[in-house]
Amino acid sequence: MPYKDLINDWNEAVLAIDKKDWKSALSILSRVQEPTSKIWFNIGCVQLLLGNLNEAIQAFDRTIAKDEHLAIGFFQRGVAHLQAKKYEEALSDCRLALVHLRGNIIIDYGQLGLAHKLYAWEALYNRATVQCHLGLWTEATESLQKAIKVRADTKPRCLDGVLEKVKNHILLEPLQLPEGRVFRPRKQEVEQLKQMDFLGKSWVVSSVLPDDDFVGFEPLRHQTPGFYEPRADGVQGRESGYYTVLYNYFPKNSSELQVLAGGIVYVLDKGEDGWAIVIHDGQKGLLPSSHLDSKKHIKVDNLKPQALINGIPLPPKIVPPSRPNTKLNKKLSHPSAEREDPLESCDPSVMEKRTLFASEGSLSSSEDLVTVKIHYTFTVAVRVNPNISVADLQNLINYKFKDHRGQLQISFKDAESNDLVPVTKEDDLKRAWQQTRNTRLTLWCKNTEAAAGWPTLYQMTAVHGYTAQGPEDLEFKQGDTVDIISEVNEEWLEGYCKGNIGIFPKCFAIRTNDTHTVKEKNTTETNS
Repeated sequence: MPYKDLINDWNEAVLAIDKKDWKSALSILSRVQEPTSKIWFNIGCVQLLLGNLNEAIQAFDRTIAKDEHLAIGFFQRGVAHLQAKKYEEALSDCRLALVHLRGNIIIDYGQLGLAHKLYAWEALYNRATVQCHLGLWTEATESLQKAIKVRADTKPRCLDGVLEKVKNHILLEPLQLPEGRVFRPRKQEVEQLKQMDFLGKSWVVSSVLPDDDFVGFEPLRHQTPGFYEPRADGVQGRESGYYTVLYNYFPKNSSELQVLAGGIVYVLDKGEDGWAIVIHDGQKGLLPSSHLDSKKHIKVDNLKPQALINGIPLPPKIVPPSRPNTKLNKKLSHPSAEREDPLESCDPSVMEKRTLFASEGSLSSSEDLVTVKIHYTFTVAVRVNPNISVADLQNLINYKFKDHRGQLQISFKDAESNDLVPVTKEDDLKRAWQQTRNTRLTLWCKNTEAAAGWPTLYQMTAVHGYTAQGPEDLEFKQGDTVDIISEVNEEWLEGYCKGNIGIFPKCFAIRTNDTHTVKEKNTTETNS
């Protein structure tokens, strides 16, 4: 989604919130294609005002997934959990809000577009409120005493008499953001939404088209698709027109053009020195007249569509990259077709460290070495002696991925089953060397504790197997369960499966709650 459209929808939603038109604001925010953490926060606040507690909790979940250090996000989600009577979750959110305050008494979100200051005593007060609902009156008293201790210089009115209420076992009301207080776009960006004409109308001062014989300034001429045909009154030579090139010609200096045999060129003029001024592939240069067909000039009507590509082309169209924005409606290429990565530089210090990991049998020559490409969070290529042990290979890989020492599991892909086989013992490593082709072998690594600490939005079940197209992709089989960590966009997700984290197309899996419906539908179709 263009950033301009994002700012426009964001601003419209804020204006609707100012008018207390909650439903219109929610409708506008929901049409944002790739919501940011601030957009999800605004959606959660509006859902909370409308009383849609489950939707509000889901929106705050996505807020925290995109910005895991947003203390105000945990604070508001705790309010939603409390109103939904999910007291344990609410107590956890109050604790996380205090953690992400990072010891500060106050956090001012004004620079981020939210006109609100979150105080530490507010989080402590809400924790006491949750503890009251759980019947933990002693703990609630302790939380309130801490809130009174860390409060600002001006004592908040809401703390007056709260200890007496807790002593009498009276439930407290939680604190939350005031009505209509949400993240707003920057004023400068909103002002730039207005269209402004900085340049005015454009004027042509020069052109590579051979029939542009004007002098001075002239309005921009319309470009029409198709092959160029000069005007009869243009400044051209007598022998100008389209010619077929008979022989390959390779330039000897910058003023000459490279044209292959059979190519179509437009001749502007033929000189007495045996050189012709031609246009080919949008470039103007010299070509020997002897390389041109001396027969009758080619007419544009007789040119085949394939020949037109060698004429004067229109400007190329800008095509966006296919990953991760395409819908993958075309057949995916096999991972074996991926480009080979260059080997690392042979720095002496690096080669010395590699020798430490080689087996005791010395490397007699470079022919004994095997190029091993290792995929993890990034890809490296090293040259290894096939006699290396599993322990030495593990140490070598751990050295390459310095921050994951002792945690990586090595696997190779079996050529027959196309499955990843873990390398845990020497026999497994021997099987891996049997997969070597042209002194090259590919290994994969994964961290068995890769998903620790990541928030899971929801789970999905793979309805099709997906083969990784690169080291950043998540590979899985049909029926595998995938924990969704984040949503890249409408078509790609980031997930965790079997110790691996990566991205994959959303159309390859379905939410776990919907798998029963799909199975029932497939069973009905089979019986019929």
